[in-house]
Amino acid sequence: MGNGEDQHPPAASAATLDAALLALITQCHNAILPGERLTLAIGAAHVGYIAPALATALGSFVTIEGRTATIDPAEADRLNPIATSLAAQFGYRTRGEDFDVRHAPDSPVLTQLDRGALPAFGIIGQGVHLNGYVRRSDGIHLWIARRSATKKLDPGKLDNIVGGGVSAGMTPFETLLKEAAEEAAMPATLAARATETARIAYDMERPEGLRRDVLYCYDLELSDDFTPQAADGEVEAFILMPAAALPAIMTAGDAVKFNVNLVLIDFLLRHGVIDDLTGALRRALGVS
Repeated sequence: MGNGEDQHPPAASAATLDAALLALITQCHNAILPGERLTLAIGAAHVGYIAPALATALGSFVTIEGRTATIDPAEADRLNPIATSLAAQFGYRTRGEDFDVRHAPDSPVLTQLDRGALPAFGIIGQGVHLNGYVRRSDGIHLWIARRSATKKLDPGKLDNIVGGGVSAGMTPFETLLKEAAEEAAMPATLAARATETARIAYDMERPEGLRRDVLYCYDLELSDDFTPQAADGEVEAFILMPAAALPAIMTAGDAVKFNVNLVLIDFLLRHGVIDDLTGALRRALGVS
């Protein structure tokens, strides 16, 4: 598809592709909120959604009025140890990595919660994703990672060259530099050239619970002489793929990690690799 100037597919096939890509986006927006859940608040700040059974298990730690379970801000730091104590009962695994708990991505930190408990409590999780790409005479190519078979979430699936969750006390950009070094052996001086291009948010029902994620997306143009190296065991291999080949891979099955589809669709749209005949893809992404 080259640089997207004159090699787009005919209108019929472009429409079919748009529909298939739209399905990948909408599957990440399948949560109905609050649904049967109670709103979880810390003081006046809405931070999540919890099942009635979990609200009951929290006991006197929360005050329930109507459909809202409220934590006293003075007691908020008890949330993490209480959540850890309930992990086995409610079927989630703690990860030993805390995330900041906020009302919204840019609002003040209210407390911390183990990453593995976020879906059970419907609390926002923030992550970074890097599109590392190379320009060649035949068009844009993207470095794609194959996730290790030992990963707990989506083992063996295709992923961005760099990605990771934003741990408590860190910024997205600090996380990007850290993950770039750990996952791809990318020097900080190189990773620091990345540009934030989008924020993508979604609310998704998953086997592990309710994912309310905000993805900070970055682009980094790389030279042909850079080859990422798996540094921390989380990546099985890196593959340099023509960007034009990705839509077929993404829509043919379940080869790509669910939220990476969103990041790639945004990249492919911005770089003119795919069409958006009706604007439905951009609207569904809800990029900010």
